[in-house]
Amino acid sequence: MIRRKSIGTLRPRKQGQIGIVSNMNANIFSKTRRWSVSIAAILVAGIANAEPQHGIAMYGEPELPPDFVSLPYANADAPFGGKIVLGEVGSFDSLNPHILKGTAPWQLRFLAYESLMGRSYDEPFTLYGLLAESIEVGPNREWAEFTIRPEARFSDGSPVTVEDVMWSYETLGTKGHGRYRGLWPQIESMEQTGERSVRFTFSEDNRELAMIVGMRPILKKAQWDGIDFANSGLDVVPISSAPYLISDYEPGRFVELSRDPNYWGKDIPFRKGTNVLDTIRMEFFADSTAHFEAFKGGLLNSIRETNVEKWRTQYDFPRVQNGEVVKSEIGHDRPTGLYGFVMNTRRQTFADWRVREAMLLAFNFEYINDVQTGGSQPRVTSYFSNSVLEKQDGPAEGRVRELLEPFADDLLPGALEGYSLPESDGTPRNRANLSKAMDLLTAAGWTVDAGTLVDGAGQPFEFEILIRQGQSDNAAIADIYVTALERLGIAATVIEVDSAQYEDRIANYDYDMTYYERGASLSPGNEQKLYWGADGVETPGSRNYMGMNSPAAEAMIDTMLNAESRDDFVAAARALDRVLASGRYVIPIMYRYDKSRIAHAKELKYSEDLPIYGDWLGFQPDVWWWDETE
Repeated sequence: MIRRKSIGTLRPRKQGQIGIVSNMNANIFSKTRRWSVSIAAILVAGIANAEPQHGIAMYGEPELPPDFVSLPYANADAPFGGKIVLGEVGSFDSLNPHILKGTAPWQLRFLAYESLMGRSYDEPFTLYGLLAESIEVGPNREWAEFTIRPEARFSDGSPVTVEDVMWSYETLGTKGHGRYRGLWPQIESMEQTGERSVRFTFSEDNRELAMIVGMRPILKKAQWDGIDFANSGLDVVPISSAPYLISDYEPGRFVELSRDPNYWGKDIPFRKGTNVLDTIRMEFFADSTAHFEAFKGGLLNSIRETNVEKWRTQYDFPRVQNGEVVKSEIGHDRPTGLYGFVMNTRRQTFADWRVREAMLLAFNFEYINDVQTGGSQPRVTSYFSNSVLEKQDGPAEGRVRELLEPFADDLLPGALEGYSLPESDGTPRNRANLSKAMDLLTAAGWTVDAGTLVDGAGQPFEFEILIRQGQSDNAAIADIYVTALERLGIAATVIEVDSAQYEDRIANYDYDMTYYERGASLSPGNEQKLYWGADGVETPGSRNYMGMNSPAAEAMIDTMLNAESRDDFVAAARALDRVLASGRYVIPIMYRYDKSRIAHAKELKYSEDLPIYGDWLGFQPDVWWWDETE
């Protein structure tokens, strides 16, 4: 019975845009070469030139020279004009994406605001000047100083000042969303050093801070005079320095952004050939079915499809057949990220690793994959799958073992020995794995009483699986899982709630299990503390969804942040992967983004030179343009 309430230069691959465009991932040798070149001169990296630079890389030097024309994956000659109409499942009740309160369209963080530096997604981790014309760092990156471009302006024509920058950092660090607050305690001082210059001095040794500090959004201080920043919502339409302005919106239904014809930065190298579409419109829908039908009918002109079987079987409608719509498949060399169902270990039900392993055994991935995708999508097996950072099979060896052994007494089984996800026989009943699951549950103190699994106090094993309303694919997977759990005497209920309720419950850890997505890059760093750090166990709004508290994980992150060799960095990432996987916190499902599948109007174009990150932040709509000549 289903219970339901309501990651030197190796050029990226080239591709065209006729029919179905395929761009498969490069092989591991190619990926390793990219890493080797990108992290060259690593021993020199810690001794930065004490003079202003046009960019900064985590390791080595930026790939692009000071006189670069444009980002390599942007078309510097792209024409201005056209409109992209995108769809989102869910709703919104805020235009402020920088606070915990409310639900804002996630794209606003990237389209409606700018930062001192901007990231190139054709390099593992490199920033180039955006609002800032230069960055200067200390010999060991113990401080970073930025000089604001004299031409930088907000949309009302006023200059971007040091005062705006300092106010933004303090406000976001003390009143902003949890994603911003982690940096503020790591800033020992912030001071104006010139008419257009500001210096941040850091309170700890952390090479990445000089880069992270350049990536915070800059807001106009005067706009917020007399306004409660932390409790704002639809009442304040941002005055922005970005290429786009919010020109129209209707709460819960749509947001439209228009290109600012007076945008100050359209000719700087970082922006050349980007943000040329006149209009970006985001329509919101109650569920994925309505979203897809809106695209089929022409209301939307671009859509990402994450279901491979649906891409194969349902994208043959008339607008595809007559050429109005093009199907593009866009590969990448980044980690695939993690997708699945996360267990909240703050709940006593999931505090025991044996119970979590039993939950993994009960999840019949092979059968579910066959039902959902025809068995066409591989399973995520690592927090850094598809990259050089993912854990290796078998026992930990060499530097990886050396990093983990000090924590041997606290590591869970599999961290040192090697851990692999359970595999079923692919049949619906999954008998062997369910038997193993019951053995583990029994060892953890659970017994079956009249068909119901109970603990020592006679309390039944029951929990909720929280799903955001409109995520029908995830709900369908959860439904199959619920049926399997019933055979163990476990009563699980699928709960679907609207976006506002979902965000509130996630922020306050009010869930037993929920669908979980965590993107990953080729340069994991400080954000890993937000994902897995102990500070997030109780602090509301963190990204530590599972509530894990692991000194081993935090030590591996610290090693990554302070690595002075490529080998050390990779070893620390692989060791972290082992800690996470053996924690058994997430029930992974199939790859969602082995490559991106985007169906779009034939007039919407993008460059043949793809970034190594593929379809990632800064790709659509940033480097797309409109062309009606064909």
